[in-house]
Amino acid sequence: MKKDTDKKWVVKALHIFTAVALVALLVIGYIVKSRKDKVPDLSFQEALEYTTKGDADAVITVGIIKDGVSSYKVYGEDGKELPAQSHTYEIGSLTKTFTAALVRKAMLEGKIDIYDTIDEYLDFPSGRKYPTVQQILTHTAGYREYYFELPMIFNKLTGRNDYYGISEDRVQKRAGRIRQKYSTYGFKYSNFGYAVLGLILESVYGKDYTELVNGFVKDELSLTDTHISTGDGDLGRYWKWKDDDAYISAGAVTSTIDDMLAYAQLQLEDEDIFLYCHYPQKEIGATTKQYAAMGIRMDEIGMSWIIDDENGIIWHNGGTGHYNSYLGFIPEKGIAVVVLSNLAPGRRIPATVLGAKLLTELAGD
Repeated sequence: MKKDTDKKWVVKALHIFTAVALVALLVIGYIVKSRKDKVPDLSFQEALEYTTKGDADAVITVGIIKDGVSSYKVYGEDGKELPAQSHTYEIGSLTKTFTAALVRKAMLEGKIDIYDTIDEYLDFPSGRKYPTVQQILTHTAGYREYYFELPMIFNKLTGRNDYYGISEDRVQKRAGRIRQKYSTYGFKYSNFGYAVLGLILESVYGKDYTELVNGFVKDELSLTDTHISTGDGDLGRYWKWKDDDAYISAGAVTSTIDDMLAYAQLQLEDEDIFLYCHYPQKEIGATTKQYAAMGIRMDEIGMSWIIDDENGIIWHNGGTGHYNSYLGFIPEKGIAVVVLSNLAPGRRIPATVLGAKLLTELAGD
């Protein structure tokens, strides 16, 4: 009797989970549709003012690198400039660029060959097809954005991080069960794939991913305020993570504008680790009419980094429940833009559009 009751409760919770997700998609779809005719014509400043209009909690930090000089400004409600204070932001999927850099480091040390299939590094059932490391790095492995796991129901109902409690063991077992029907797939953005990359890095280094990335960022990149989130910071509402969460390698880093500008400068300097990460690995042709109208192109992909061939821009973005971010740069012109926002990605105009607008304006000056 208890089993039947539990089963009914789980089914009911799944229906609630699906309904909440559907409503979120409909709302985001409505917002995008209602703005799409106006946003392309807005300047960066106009878009910023619209995004922060009437929002007393907004804190958006915008940094630029131009002519070898880094600077930043902080904006609040109605686009008004605030004191130039450094804040701690979740950078979401910009975490993937650090994961990719760690893979490149492992390549240089002879620990990973990106053309190997992932069963060379993880213990999976034999006799099945698995994607290569390169396919996962370029989101062309055929993996979904994520695969449903039971903890996601409770996370949705309690307002927690969607990926909280999705353990490394769960992800490894799931990856071992996925059957690859084809040898090649088109571009399909996958947080799950980068969770698998985290497992591979742990396997080849024999260390926890958090230890790996924190050490790499501090000791090799000299970024002092960038690390896997501890839930602490001045802006609040940070995602919580468990130590064994697999999706940490897909989106758990927090940082500041000083560190992200220094990170952008490292990209512009194109030293070997990052130069290879920027090198086109696959043509993806993922630019939609809507993206193009916003000044965003997705023509090729490197090791995590998206490449806009038309404008010579290399970029990545990130989003969590209450934050969104963007880092884009034009190597040939030595220009970079960082946008860090404490607003949800669906809140009016996201950091990606703001950043692309500003970068385009700076390139045209």
